[in-house]
Amino acid sequence: MTASLQLRSGKDRSLTRRHPWIYTGAIGAIRGQPKSGETVRVHAADGRFLAWAAFSPESSIRARVWSFDEAQTIDADWIAQRLSQAIGRRSRFVAGQDAVRLVFGEADGLPGLVVDRYRNQLVVQFLAAGVDAWREVIVQALIRLTGCTDVYERSDASARQREGLESREGVLAGQAPQAPIEIDENGVRFAVDVLAGHKTGFYIDQRDNRALVAAHADGRRVLNCFCYTGGFSLAALKGGASGVLSIDSSGPALQFARSNQQLNGFGQLSAEQCDWSEDNVFDALKRLAAEDRRFDLIVLDPPKFAPSAHHVERAARAYKEINLKALRLLEPGGLLFTFSCSGAIGVELFQKIIAGAVFDAGVEMQMLRRLQAGDDHPMLMTHPEGEYLKGLMLLRV
Repeated sequence: MTASLQLRSGKDRSLTRRHPWIYTGAIGAIRGQPKSGETVRVHAADGRFLAWAAFSPESSIRARVWSFDEAQTIDADWIAQRLSQAIGRRSRFVAGQDAVRLVFGEADGLPGLVVDRYRNQLVVQFLAAGVDAWREVIVQALIRLTGCTDVYERSDASARQREGLESREGVLAGQAPQAPIEIDENGVRFAVDVLAGHKTGFYIDQRDNRALVAAHADGRRVLNCFCYTGGFSLAALKGGASGVLSIDSSGPALQFARSNQQLNGFGQLSAEQCDWSEDNVFDALKRLAAEDRRFDLIVLDPPKFAPSAHHVERAARAYKEINLKALRLLEPGGLLFTFSCSGAIGVELFQKIIAGAVFDAGVEMQMLRRLQAGDDHPMLMTHPEGEYLKGLMLLRV
């Protein structure tokens, strides 16, 4: 008999509004003994069917919804159909790219599953108990649907630990890449290390924003903070920047960035035209101000300052400080591209933080655009938590 969850009275509102998460505190009773990842029926306090969900006994998100349709059966065919639909959507909206996110968790009805494609290499993350239980089915379906025979797992994110699952990395099908995979993104070439790089090897989500920076870089002096392997830096050079200073605290990432510089034919550039600096960004910004350095375009793309809601206050201070320091380096007529990838920092809060930095810097700024991840990173409208990447394009007037 299928195990079930019965919610407490009044705790069914989020599910009736089709939010896909069920927190521990909402559950009044568990019938049966569901195992990790097992599909369970979810009922309201009055017995009404609400959803089919994947059970996670260790997580504060105790269940993640597969479907709100009682008539559906969550089996291998259902999983394969969801994968097919997700991949099909990308073929319509993100065609012709070497690096694409094929599946994005809750947004594609497969909570906790991330699938990225780098040319003919798939990289997957199973970040929740439900998709982890279907891992073999998912891998075989992905091979069949994409024609990619090499599948590598990078289930090493902290979200997996919160699910009570061990970190896992390694080959799931075919073989591991013997060297970094070379991709072309809007005319810029990058080598991607899927074995050891951040996330699945590359920040695919910033594709459109890198193109935007390239479009506005011509003749500008550019500062790229938290540059990692040089994504925004090389886009700016491709766009005609007169010089780019890139800062990151990781020596290995900067070595990779220098290799990407060579890959794009920029090896002959002087240090004034292309400089990679290993430094703490906060310290570097302070030093640049003391040296009276100025820039026409600045990119701030820091790591996640707020891994959870408990870290929001501290993260807000960090975002404000780093934007304040950057604003003081920006010339009149200059552009600031500033980002947060902290899911716990909402769009409105982020904009409020940046407004505070603008006020304290004593400068006048216009917001030209709100920025977000590309079309292959959609947000389910009933799951706003999926909008983790947000940014602003600001003009100093």
